[in-house]
Amino acid sequence: MRITNVRINQLVGEGKVKALVTVVFDGVLTVTDLKVVEGSKGLFVSMPSRKNKDGAWRDIVYPCTAEMRQAIQSAVLGAYDAMAKSEVAAPE
Repeated sequence: MRITNVRINQLVGEGKVKALVTVVFDGVLTVTDLKVVEGSKGLFVSMPSRKNKDGAWRDIVYPCTAEMRQAIQSAVLGAYDAMAKSEVAAPE
């Protein structure tokens, strides 16, 4: 399965969450609410999650292989970097 589109839906300036993202796979499957998060070791992609009845968070969509996780991470962070650079370069 390959990533055919990455959309940065919202750039968030404050806090650890930097952006909300939608990823399209093979033009037939869309996953929304991925997050670009600032962690202690830099930016990473957080998969969509939901809070259980006991208050614990659980991913509701996630890659099954390390290769797919890396592909998603690279595509999303690449799109985020491009968007962030264009936001900085855009005249106000």
